[in-house]
Amino acid sequence: MILCDVGNTSVDLLEQGKRTKIKVEEFDPFILLNDVYYISVNAAFDEHISEYPNWHNLRDRIAWEKYYPTMGIDRIMACEAIEEGVVVDAGSAITVDVMSGGAYQGGFISLGLRAAQEAYGRLSPALNVSFNFEVDLAKMAKNTPDALTVGFLAPLIEKIERLGKPLYLTGGDARLLSRYFKDAIVAEDLIFQGMEKLLQKGSKC
Repeated sequence: MILCDVGNTSVDLLEQGKRTKIKVEEFDPFILLNDVYYISVNAAFDEHISEYPNWHNLRDRIAWEKYYPTMGIDRIMACEAIEEGVVVDAGSAITVDVMSGGAYQGGFISLGLRAAQEAYGRLSPALNVSFNFEVDLAKMAKNTPDALTVGFLAPLIEKIERLGKPLYLTGGDARLLSRYFKDAIVAEDLIFQGMEKLLQKGSKC
């Protein structure tokens, strides 16, 4: 069995514990002969893959009444991985979602770290600087990079901490954000864990 997470630019595969990432335009689904269980945000890929009977869309197995209709499939799969806690997916956007007793409680979306830096740079050339991830968020800043970092990250970190639940970090900037949380669990395969859990639920029905 192969698990597959399809984005707009890349195909992320998990087979026997090994992850492989391939650019969408370079990926040929014909090479995979075993059953593939996938999620996708790429409509063109979905249409193309419909010709392959060994590809199975996990979207059809989701209990959608637990979530909201426009919620991203990757967010849902990360939430499916845990029963209790907060999922922070730090990618192009930073999504924060709360699970309690296996039920989705809601969440919010923030700019990702790179997107936030670029947004400040568009406001003024003087703000076109990199964040300083070594800065103490509890202190008032005395230079532009620190001021931007504190202004963006301090409210975000505080809001997440106030949720008061076990914290799971995933996504490309998960390890970077983890330095601001004492007991956070970095789970880079959280989406795949959610996919596996969803499949296990289905096999018990």
